[in-house]
Amino acid sequence: ICGADSFVAIELYGECQEEFLKTFLDLPNGIPSHDTIGRVFSVLSPTALQEAFRGWIASLAEVTDGEVVAIDGKTLRRSFRHAGDKAFVHMVSAWATENQVVLGQIKTEEKSNEITAIPRLLELLRIKGATVTIDAMGCQKEIAKQIVAGEADYMLAVKENQPTLHSDIIALFNRAAKDPEFLDGLDFCETTSKGHGRVEVRRCWTSTALDKLSQREQWSNLACAVLVEVDRTVDGKTSTEQRYYISSKKRLRAKTALSIVRSHWGIENELHWVLDVAFREDDCRVRAGYAAENFAVMRHITLNLLKKATCKVGIKNR
Repeated sequence: ICGADSFVAIELYGECQEEFLKTFLDLPNGIPSHDTIGRVFSVLSPTALQEAFRGWIASLAEVTDGEVVAIDGKTLRRSFRHAGDKAFVHMVSAWATENQVVLGQIKTEEKSNEITAIPRLLELLRIKGATVTIDAMGCQKEIAKQIVAGEADYMLAVKENQPTLHSDIIALFNRAAKDPEFLDGLDFCETTSKGHGRVEVRRCWTSTALDKLSQREQWSNLACAVLVEVDRTVDGKTSTEQRYYISSKKRLRAKTALSIVRSHWGIENELHWVLDVAFREDDCRVRAGYAAENFAVMRHITLNLLKKATCKVGIKNR
């Protein structure tokens, strides 16, 4: 909370605040050395720390009906063991977009292993009544089934890693563009926002006419296909991007779908960006043993506390 992001900084803080710390800590031998603090972080069981984290969060914040829980991964850039080592620590986190807190996290060695890490993370979370959003990496049949089994809904991004589903959804919305009768079965909304020197126009279509999806029965409770199109204008130049999604939410309106998609993007702005800019996570050289993983959990604890602070300044100033 005080910005001490290395073991030397923690020791220095302890020495400066020793009298204050003694009001609630037993310190018979004074403040531990930075080497001792480092050893503790390197051997502390990440599993035990994360279980304590989730227990603490469960006592503070409950996932409410309609909450969007965004799941995404982030690599700790300085967490390699040796120069040239590519075995970075990669943390997959669950972010409650309404409550603005990290609900849990789990480590995977590489980004490709998010597919195996996400189910393990879902097992640890209480997601009943929520809508779980995951990018294309997590668009897997078993993950969708697990979310539905947890009495939650899903909104999963669809890309080329699911080639049949991806091409079927593109064909569905292409048909809608050409067939006026089919177009009447879509729901549509459009929003415009300006800021930071750019103008963004977002259009969203939802369709429940999924009879042409060849894999429809393989996706648990699949109820809706979604197309989000974004026109972004910067310095007079406009670029257009289209993104496709599937969802288990019944009678999903375009306005709601667009809100859910934008909420998922919040994990980048409200969690990952803050960890990089305010906490300088990518610059942290803590990496011995389990220290990098444990330090990541400590940053999540700190962020949750600071998000609940009432002072109206940025995280770094808090």
